[in-house]
Amino acid sequence: MKSELVEQVRAFTEWVGAGRKLTQTGRLTLADAKTLVPLLGTGDVLEQTIGDHVYRTRSSEHLLDLMLVVECAKVARLVRKTGQRLVPVKKNQALLDDPQKLWLALFTGFDKLGPAFLHSGFGESLLRPEFAHGSRAVLACLNSADGAVTFASLCATVWDVVSAPYVVEDLTELQLEMARSTTDRDTEQTLDVLERLGVVVTHRNGSAELTELGRSGMRRLLGEPEPGDPIYQVKITLLEIEGLPVWRRVLVPAAIPLDRLHEVIQAAMGWENYHLHYFHDGETYYGEAEPELQYRDERKVRLDELVKPGGRLVYNYDFGDSWDHEILVEEVMVATSDERYPRCIAGQAACPPEDVGGTGGYARLIQILDDPGHPEHQDILGWLGLDDPDQFDPARFVLEEADQRLAART
Repeated sequence: MKSELVEQVRAFTEWVGAGRKLTQTGRLTLADAKTLVPLLGTGDVLEQTIGDHVYRTRSSEHLLDLMLVVECAKVARLVRKTGQRLVPVKKNQALLDDPQKLWLALFTGFDKLGPAFLHSGFGESLLRPEFAHGSRAVLACLNSADGAVTFASLCATVWDVVSAPYVVEDLTELQLEMARSTTDRDTEQTLDVLERLGVVVTHRNGSAELTELGRSGMRRLLGEPEPGDPIYQVKITLLEIEGLPVWRRVLVPAAIPLDRLHEVIQAAMGWENYHLHYFHDGETYYGEAEPELQYRDERKVRLDELVKPGGRLVYNYDFGDSWDHEILVEEVMVATSDERYPRCIAGQAACPPEDVGGTGGYARLIQILDDPGHPEHQDILGWLGLDDPDQFDPARFVLEEADQRLAART
């Protein structure tokens, strides 16, 4: 495999050697930066003349291509900062002799790299603070396409994702235009870095697609199995439901990350993914990497690391309604080349409506629907958007629909 960024990271780590002194702010010294730019071939401009003025770089932090290489080495755990020095992480130096593993370390840590190569301060885009979500959206969009995807389509996808946490409706037309243009600029810059990593190839017609290396990396990132890899048969049961039990049986890669398992549960059950969630193994909570929640990052934990055949895991969805699901690993099998995973193979009963009020609220809703004379009967029909109570059947489950949702959302 050939990757410009991998080679630059290897050369930089070798340059660090036994260690290098940093500035008081923890940056590379300008003298070292002047050595590294030509050594690594980053293309950063240290000095330029505009008219009668000569502009010189005053800090290595403004050399974004060089900073990207430095942060890549940190993400791969090849180097670390200790005090005012940059030193090698000795136990990880073996990565330098294994380009494939080094590439995978950089690829899986890519969502941490945005602040290293995207502009900050004036002209900063919404992608920079939301880089983890935005970069994953780019990769997911490319991975789901059969061929190339236009830059315009990728930019639109990224904008939808990174602008979601903000009230952009309050921006003036000029502010909105600036926010869109800077985000589009940084999306294309992200594609450029992915190309340097060997993940994508861009075309002159303004489109991009994943390379075979990139698709291989996405399979690893998403926990998709190769033929012969272990597959878990998992039964997902909604707990404390009165009457007919609600459950789904799915086949998932044993190595599926928990964030992907969350998507599988949402699709197979029929939830709409409107609310927060967590996993709990009896000792530790796993969820989205939000500092205030203090959960262990679910993206970094695989199902087979927590549960073996016969083992159980709890999944909670919607902290208000608090829907608890039991995740039971029934058996282990092996992946075959002619099957798609994840896949729903069985189930029973309908998923409760979102925001119904938990198990108690759901039981009450069913009771009211069954009683045309109940004073709240028409209100419940209106809330559900139904003309007739028979349009909602708590016992309804169609395997093909569940599997189609799973295929579309995962």
